[in-house]
Amino acid sequence: MCLRGKRAYLIAGCLGIVMLCAVVVVKTRVAGGSIPIWGNMGRNTAGRECGQEEHDGSEGGQAQNAGIQGEDAGGNADGNARGMGSRDGVETAYQEDMSVKKVALTFDDGPHPRYTEQLLEGLRKRNVRVTFFVLGQSAELYPDLIREMAQDGHLIGNHTYSHIQLTRRNGQRFAEELQKTDAVIFEITGQHTEFVRPPYGAWDKRYEESLNMIQVLWNVDPLDWCCSDAGTVVSRVLEKTDENSIILLHDVYASSVEAALAIIDELSAQGYEFVTVDEIILD
Repeated sequence: MCLRGKRAYLIAGCLGIVMLCAVVVVKTRVAGGSIPIWGNMGRNTAGRECGQEEHDGSEGGQAQNAGIQGEDAGGNADGNARGMGSRDGVETAYQEDMSVKKVALTFDDGPHPRYTEQLLEGLRKRNVRVTFFVLGQSAELYPDLIREMAQDGHLIGNHTYSHIQLTRRNGQRFAEELQKTDAVIFEITGQHTEFVRPPYGAWDKRYEESLNMIQVLWNVDPLDWCCSDAGTVVSRVLEKTDENSIILLHDVYASSVEAALAIIDELSAQGYEFVTVDEIILD
């Protein structure tokens, strides 16, 4: 063998020995738990998926952000609970507390003289609080229902006076309708409306400062306004609901009220707690 061939042979042999040693070291460290290679890769992949879900859909964006924050907070708290449990034995109590999942039921377009009353009665029996985004013109017609909402601890939000949709040309009228509805609610309850659900999700963030109102959208929409089958509405909601979901319904249809009460019963059995939207958005 020539000198050049011998050198190449020796170099190849040395490289093989180095690679074999590296494999042995890595296997040893992984076996000892010091390099969680696959766990890190899984977390990075999950993070990308969460980021994509967060930006799916413009109308439900705010509600989805609230849910993701809630999941992150829950994960951190759960980890802390496990750590404290190993120190002082309170792990079980913390885990039970973290098992409660919040969800918000919201109702638009009311109040309705028949269906809203039925809904309020059903909510009262179940000791559940929800959020009503009411129309000013309907509130004027049925002030007693607005008083019932307030007395039962429900949150009353603003849905404009006549269900006007914000466009580029009617901004002034849109703002006036919000102010008019707020005045109607204040006259009935003595409380201003801090939260607004703009019809069709059309909104301009400048109103949040000028009118001192917080926009509330949704991330679960069963399209109950165009479905008269309560069972279908229930199935759609149960399929999409997760922790910190904000569910959109309407208290002006018999099927929607029937579905809402069934949804409460089913989600309560699954460990969900019903809260008003401020507890999800502001927490």
